Amino acid sequence: MKRRLLTLSAATASAALALSACGSGSDGSTSADGVTTIRFVAADYGSNGQNPGQEYWQGVISAFQQQNPKIRVDLQVINWNDIDTQVKTMVQNGNQPDVLQTGGYADFAKNGQLYPATDVLSPDTAQDFIPAMAKAGTQEGTQYGIPFVSSARMFLINNALFRKAGLDPAKPPTTWDEVTTAATALKAAGVEVPLGLPLGREEAQGESFIWMLENKGGYQDAGGAYTINSPANVETFGRLKSWVDAGLTEQSPASVNRTDLTKDFASSKVGMMNGFPGQLADVKAMDVSWAAMPSKDGATKSTLGVGDWVMAFKKRGHKDQVKAFLDFAYRQENTVRFAKEYNLLPVTRSALTAMQADPDGKPLQPFLQILPTATFYPLSDPTWPGVSAQVKVQIGSALKDPKKALDALQQAAEQAGQ
Repeated sequence: MKRRLLTLSAATASAALALSACGSGSDGSTSADGVTTIRFVAADYGSNGQNPGQEYWQGVISAFQQQNPKIRVDLQVINWNDIDTQVKTMVQNGNQPDVLQTGGYADFAKNGQLYPATDVLSPDTAQDFIPAMAKAGTQEGTQYGIPFVSSARMFLINNALFRKAGLDPAKPPTTWDEVTTAATALKAAGVEVPLGLPLGREEAQGESFIWMLENKGGYQDAGGAYTINSPANVETFGRLKSWVDAGLTEQSPASVNRTDLTKDFASSKVGMMNGFPGQLADVKAMDVSWAAMPSKDGATKSTLGVGDWVMAFKKRGHKDQVKAFLDFAYRQENTVRFAKEYNLLPVTRSALTAMQADPDGKPLQPFLQILPTATFYPLSDPTWPGVSAQVKVQIGSALKDPKKALDALQQAAEQAGQ
């Protein structure tokens, strides 16, 4: 969605789980009985390591294979911490899957490795996507990225801890100064982590982007040039550093992943943090508030939108089999089930309509309302996946020396574009 849109996303405890849907080989060949095997690699979703993605996909694949006995699907599910690295290795070794579901498509599209979306989707499936999402999957006029799920970010507050600190949860912080005031009060009240700031490599690129946006900064300017070390971004990390130095966050945010922080929030150890729809199930029984993101001036209204993507590689030449699988996977009942299971936002019009009419979809309404203000990662830039990977592992050091760390990332981003 990194975005992801929307980069809706959480890691699980498993490093990499390879599952075969049918026990066939995974070389993509057609067997003597005319059965063709396609390889599918997917990212693992779930909050706090629960509801691993392989369970969902295994169900979809089983149902698909019952209706399509001449196509078998080998499934490999990889957690978000490792999927970028592992997929990169697969591609470098010429072992790319037929279908990949992850956070970005641009570099593969630029290298001519992907089918256009129109080659692997029926017209009915292709026309069902929300237009803005389909457009985000376009590079140089051709759609290669197929939207999978979307998400948005809001500010999540533990109301009970706010009251304990003498704060009114009905008046959430709207400025960074108010964040400081609230975090200071929470700390004085004995809250373990007043302000959650997970800048570990799982989601550092997203957490950083959120705070940049609230100071009118970001990764690129309107013309697509990288601006990682802009004055606004340096100022933003200066403010984050001040919160860390004052003991208002975790002790070492650069080593804290979002999945771990969400567990702590669900255990009432965290007063406030940048929240995402995947947390809805965890906080269902808690007294919480979802608010707009606080900005430096209180007037800036923006948030991070994240989108995750499906793409089809050309190398194995299984266009027809991939189309059959994707048309099945994007049926309304499947897309609605996944979005509801993981509290994510739909990417097809049919699923959106169904969820808006479903009483169970009411908790997602605040996110649906804020989505129009969202800003997305520079998804169509083929250098973004590499830059994002470096941001994940390096930007935490900006909490010690903002200018030095952001200058280094800016240099790396500029070199990636040469």
